[in-house]
This record gives sequence, C-alpha cells and structure tokens, in this order.
Amino acid sequence: MVFGLIVNSMAAFALSRLQFRGRKISLTVVIATLIVPFETLALPLLWWVNKLPWLDANGFSQSWLDTYQVQIVPFIANALSIYLFYQYFDSIPRELDEAARVDGASWFKIYRSIVMPLSGPATATVAILTFLPAWNSYLWPLMTVRSEELRPAMIGIDYFQQLNVSWGQIMAFSTLITVPVIMLFLAFQKQFVNSIAASGIKG
Repeated sequence: MVFGLIVNSMAAFALSRLQFRGRKISLTVVIATLIVPFETLALPLLWWVNKLPWLDANGFSQSWLDTYQVQIVPFIANALSIYLFYQYFDSIPRELDEAARVDGASWFKIYRSIVMPLSGPATATVAILTFLPAWNSYLWPLMTVRSEELRPAMIGIDYFQQLNVSWGQIMAFSTLITVPVIMLFLAFQKQFVNSIAASGIKG
C-alpha cells in the first residue's frame, strides 16, 4: 500500500502537471487498462515472474515464485489509483505551482511540499482501495505461493474446510481478519468522507 501510494501519486503528478509529448496518450492507455480483467493477465504474469531473477539467501535464484515480492511488486502500479490521484491533482490550482517555480522549487519539491499535503482525501481513498484488494487477495497467492508462512490471510480460511468444516473457527477467523480493515477505515475516515463529499461539489 505504501509503495502504491508513492508510485501512483508520482505517476499521476507527472500526467497532471508536467507537459511532455504523449501525455494524453499515456493517460488514455492507463485508463484503458481498467477494462482488462485480472484473470486475462494472470497466466502471462505468472510466466514472467517465474523468469525474473532474484538474489535470495541461497544465492542467485531464477524465479519469484513462493516469495513475498511476487505478491507485492506486480500490484504496486495501479491504473485506478493513478486516475484517482490525477483527478484530484487536476483540481488543485496551478497557480501554486507557478508561485513555487518562481521561488526556485523543483517539480519534486512541489509534489512533496505542496500537492501531496493538499491531497489528503485522495490519499485516504487510494490507501483504502489499495489495501482491500491486497488484503482480500486469493487467486494470485494461490497460484504463486506454496509455503504456508508466506500465504496471506484469505487462503488460511481454506484450512478449516479440508475434512470436517469447522464453522466456529471459520467465523472466528473471519471476524479477526476484518479487524485490520476496520482499523484502516477508522484511521482515514475523516479524509475518506471528505473525498466523497467533495466529489459532489461542482464549480
């Protein structure tokens, strides 16, 4: 989630604020990827991560399978997160950029000190929408991770359904895995509600 906030917000800032050739085409391509379901990309992505090199504790490995990074790195960049940040950055007056540029601030300084501090609602929304799919991830870890200690919480519920279904343990497990989601929402509740309220304001 943290890596996603950094990468996606920087990409959105570049698309919103910087003027370069192909900017609109790049934004169109990013938005177009939203219509592609993950199931169509799962097998090609699985092939690629199996070929990627990685330096592990035992030396040079030729695969990312059964690691933490295979569950994190492919999902850092997210088209929906970039688009949400882009929409919010586009609503921030560009006069702030011009004043900062006159004072000698770099684009990264403007991003870090001006744009991001004003983007609390967008950051909260993206944080929640990034955390939920990662926390609820099931198909991709099931395909790429074999070790039990590396698998996420959602796969753990399957262990209660192998022979005799333990409904009491399943309900207790389901209750516990909702706690981090509730805590995250409570932490960003104010900003998240503000983003919803601001989305209905025109002009």
